[in-house]
Amino acid sequence: MFSPEGPSLYELTRQALSSVEHGYDLLAAKFDATPFRTSDRLLGAVAEALEPLGPFDSGLDVCCGTGAGLSVLRSVCAGRITGVDFSAGMLAGARAAHPEAALVRADALALPFAPAFDLAVSFGAFGHFLPAEQRVLFSSVHAALRPGGTFAFPLPAPPRVGSAAYWTLWGFDAAMRVRNALWRPPFVMYYRTFRLADVRSRLAAAGFAVETLPIGSLGVREDGSPRCRLVVARKAP
Repeated sequence: MFSPEGPSLYELTRQALSSVEHGYDLLAAKFDATPFRTSDRLLGAVAEALEPLGPFDSGLDVCCGTGAGLSVLRSVCAGRITGVDFSAGMLAGARAAHPEAALVRADALALPFAPAFDLAVSFGAFGHFLPAEQRVLFSSVHAALRPGGTFAFPLPAPPRVGSAAYWTLWGFDAAMRVRNALWRPPFVMYYRTFRLADVRSRLAAAGFAVETLPIGSLGVREDGSPRCRLVVARKAP
């Protein structure tokens, strides 16, 4: 599917019937040939938006997968860059692509770091965390940042209600809920649970001061609102 280099329908089905961790281990070798990898356009736009917020020394990519976000850290961080993920297969891909990065296998809900980073980023992973877990995740990232550190990530605008994209997301979430009601272990991937108002509230509860910045290079919608925002959460100095 997707391309000759991408996974087959059978392989995707095996992944979807696995746990999140094992599913990504199965998909890792072909992950970068799927649309699930964060696009270079979005990565470049985020790097451009982060540049004036620095300087940053050390950087952490939370749920780094095969390492696409590590390129953003390398472009804006002067010091060491680190990726963390719980899939050994995805980390193997990241290690091949970014041999200079420190890569750590760990649960993002319990990051094994003292306050050590100036910048943390994450791309495309939040749908794998239930709302209550998002609070724990944000607290875990907060604990890994130095005083004054920044946690930043892109948040696309939700699709217009009634649009094809809206019904596609709604149908995908519904299918995942049916799958998890009928099959174990669960595969958590609910992207409609990550809304800006909730994100702000959960970040604030974790101790962050939160603002959002439009990512202008990704354009605007018909009503003039940005297609994508950069959520910038800062730890107190």
